[in-house]
Amino acid sequence: MSSEPDSNSNHGTPADAEITPAIIAAAERLAGIEFTEAERTTIAATVSEQIELFATRVDAGAMPNELAPALVFRALPPGRALDLATSTGDPDRLRADPGPLPTEDVEIAFSTVERLAGWMRRGDLTSERLTRIYLDRIERIDPKLECMITVTADRALAQARRADADRRAGIDRGPLQGIPYGAKDIIDVEGIRATWGATPFKDRVGTTTATVIEKLDAAGAVMLGKTAVGALAYGDIWFGGRTNNPWNLEQGSSGSSAGSDSGTVGGLMAFALGTETLGSIVSPSMRCGATGLRPTFGRVSRAGAMSLCWSLDKIGPICRSVNDTGIVLDAINGFDPRDASSVGVPFAHDPTEGVAGLRIGWNPAWFENANPADRVAIDHLRDAGCELVEVELPDLPYDALLLTLFAEAAAAFESLTRSGEDDSLKWQAPQAWPNGFRKAWFIPAVEAVQADRVRRQAMDVMADVMDRVDALATPAFAANLLLITNATGHPTLVQPIAFDDGRPHGFTLIGRLFDEGTLCRLGRELERRFDVVDRHPEL
Repeated sequence: MSSEPDSNSNHGTPADAEITPAIIAAAERLAGIEFTEAERTTIAATVSEQIELFATRVDAGAMPNELAPALVFRALPPGRALDLATSTGDPDRLRADPGPLPTEDVEIAFSTVERLAGWMRRGDLTSERLTRIYLDRIERIDPKLECMITVTADRALAQARRADADRRAGIDRGPLQGIPYGAKDIIDVEGIRATWGATPFKDRVGTTTATVIEKLDAAGAVMLGKTAVGALAYGDIWFGGRTNNPWNLEQGSSGSSAGSDSGTVGGLMAFALGTETLGSIVSPSMRCGATGLRPTFGRVSRAGAMSLCWSLDKIGPICRSVNDTGIVLDAINGFDPRDASSVGVPFAHDPTEGVAGLRIGWNPAWFENANPADRVAIDHLRDAGCELVEVELPDLPYDALLLTLFAEAAAAFESLTRSGEDDSLKWQAPQAWPNGFRKAWFIPAVEAVQADRVRRQAMDVMADVMDRVDALATPAFAANLLLITNATGHPTLVQPIAFDDGRPHGFTLIGRLFDEGTLCRLGRELERRFDVVDRHPEL
């Protein structure tokens, strides 16, 4: 990997001046604590010893982004065992008949992975033809969407021809063989740019290949290129512009898996890889109308991907149907010793299994100001034979969970702050990363530890709630569940269920740890009943 900016720069380094009781008093306001004047005097006389510890560490030089902290987060609380509502089934099982191959390329482009795989296995469609369809659409439509950072046409066509040759030789690598996709541009491929969407890294080239890419290569999938990412995995603004919503080109796609969602919904690829730390799969999937699956923390290796927050980052599929998310997740799932947080848990999903008898947690308060379609979703689940169970989360200071993200992200990109290269990032609003990284330097270490203890409380709360139900059903972003479940590591499926004035509206399902198969069962039932999966934007 290319090196980060030198962390030994003097930018942002405190002046070598005496620390006085008055400085301590001012610092108390930032830390949210108050000392007596005598205590301030003692602190001022001794705090230089602590500052010297900081300086010694900084003088040792910059640490690489991929170096994770020694403390490793595990989503499964101590003393708890895995309890899956879906423990059997083959995620690679396809429908027997994908139907006739469309005559128009545009209809082929917007088809699901499941149908594309079926047509290829039947001999109606080649990977090379499909890859050329997508490459042509990228050339024509990406200027509108700005969803691609790097297009790897030669690599894609070579992979497509290999997939076709394997199929002619009777080699079947699974349903993703020959299926073209996009990879979020924080995921490395050796010899290909991986810019992280950020000006300081726009010429960065990967020196290793991420585990998820290796797994997709082994499955015979075809990488079309690297999709746009909001700079350093935040938002939809990157060094080359703003990625746009395919349903409304005047609106950003949301992010940070901006290009993965925009490109998938826009029919520029069959599926894409996204990542999430706090909403980066969920939010753009909601806005663009994709079906996104954020896996359980630890299920999918992050090795070879940019780290924003080591204890929160996750990689997952962004698709156009629920079954497709299961197919992709099955391909990228698995233990990896290159990722300290990796956990080896099999993924089970039967694409034909129903939902009758599943217990669905919900709370009427979550739906008070919701879209009418969200209430219809609850009715559909009830009509499908699910048991609705009212649940409630206890009051806890859940917002404190944000401190972990802020602190880890600032540590991951300390070099940008110290060198001043954060000034080169395109997005410089108060809520953007440059100011966020700077503010994080004033998070007291004690508060960071206390936030981690709140995280343990949240894990126990969610464990108790999920003991009573098989999944939660909720409108988008209700009850702080996005923050809570990212912190606890629970999986989430988001999918479009309706359209309002031409804009997609999504719904959220939250599962037990490592029980993505149940989310796919429930999501597939909603997908069948709402019947919007085949709608696509006119571009």
